[in-house]
Amino acid sequence: MSHTPHELAEEFHDLANEMAILRQSDGHFAKLSDRYHVLNRAIHRAETDVEPTSDDHMVAMRKERLALKDQIFAYIKAQADLA
Repeated sequence: MSHTPHELAEEFHDLANEMAILRQSDGHFAKLSDRYHVLNRAIHRAETDVEPTSDDHMVAMRKERLALKDQIFAYIKAQADLA
């Protein structure tokens, strides 16, 4: 497991199988999760001062991460409802 906080597998540990299947079979979900991963890593680098950023930029990145997390959860649930 990664040492980066807020990884999707940790955030949605009970949905890990569904996420793995969707990453392989659904391009839209793969793009959402890739964007989340890239953004989460950027936030972690900023929080640990590896790549410092302004407070405003940090807030914007955290809001975007939260919005992506909400989108990802809703998408997983919608796909489960279709199955």
